[in-house]
Amino acid sequence: MQSLRFDNVEIDFPIVQAALSGYSDWPMRIIARRLGAPYTLCEVMLDRFVVEVSRGGKARQYLQVTDEEQPVGGQLMGADPANFAPATKRLVEAGFDVIDINFGCPVKKVLGRCRGGFHLGQPDVALEIVARVREAAPENVPVTVKMRRGIDDDAESQDHFFEILDGAFDRGVSGITVHGRTVRQRYNGPSSWAFLAEVKRHAGDRTILGSGDLFSPAACVQMLTQTGVDGVTVARGAIGNPWIFGQAAALLRGDPLPEPPTLHAQRAVIRTHFELATAHYGPKRSSALMRKFGIKYARLHPESQTVRDAFVSARNVDEWKAVLDRYYRDDLPGRHPPALPEAAETPGAEGCSSGADATLPGSDAG
Repeated sequence: MQSLRFDNVEIDFPIVQAALSGYSDWPMRIIARRLGAPYTLCEVMLDRFVVEVSRGGKARQYLQVTDEEQPVGGQLMGADPANFAPATKRLVEAGFDVIDINFGCPVKKVLGRCRGGFHLGQPDVALEIVARVREAAPENVPVTVKMRRGIDDDAESQDHFFEILDGAFDRGVSGITVHGRTVRQRYNGPSSWAFLAEVKRHAGDRTILGSGDLFSPAACVQMLTQTGVDGVTVARGAIGNPWIFGQAAALLRGDPLPEPPTLHAQRAVIRTHFELATAHYGPKRSSALMRKFGIKYARLHPESQTVRDAFVSARNVDEWKAVLDRYYRDDLPGRHPPALPEAAETPGAEGCSSGADATLPGSDAG
């Protein structure tokens, strides 16, 4: 089972958790690490927010890094290259081991503010951002990039993609994650694994990670073997299913796919996740924030729709405990989640806001 390396940062095995806006906060990252993820990325943050946020509760909410989760990456997104250097320094001060640059978000409001995937159409600006981040980060802190395969499928977009890819490596980035959809595709249609294979052939011994349509342990291993990429980043497939990392590691070792976690194993993880969220956000806010995770955890329950509805209805700590006491009382077998997401499930969660720039810390929308 091969390891993954970003310069001096070594990652035990090549299946890691992607940045997930609104999801990959400190509690989710801790749960993922405890269940086998060798590396995680914090949810994307706007460069301006990182620079301007105070040292109080909001800074702790987004910038908290603890020893248990290291190595961990912090992801930046923005429009003005000048803002990236001070934001990089702040993330390094906070303790992030890797700085990742988001050139992949396809959400309309993000693109309208010249952020995320917008930069794939302007290689000069994208590469200036890369240069400023690499210059601002200490030599021992790797810089990586997340990008899609282009704005669209025309020849100019592909030329821009490879100009940015090669230019970023020339400027010192340690690895690049490529999502196999275009910006215009957003989350519609399949991710092109054939393009990922083409990118890896082009990159040679430079580190390429693949992304897109990784909703099962088998898909993670298949992407590695079919495309030749050095690693894969699991995004939506990890929400409510942190067991995916340990299961994928078993497949990489040549072991059979482990059985899905029983209801008591699920209950223990959900309870711990809620406790971490409560410690991080306080009891009132954590109850509301955990609903979206409860919906995802419910996919592993044999009565998934009923349990999903119960989590949605839970409004406070006592009601959350009541859901666990009722539906996770007996240690019944769990189930593997669907191999493909539901049609309306977390669109845009991967690496950027799920439908509105307002979900991003520091957004103009509030």
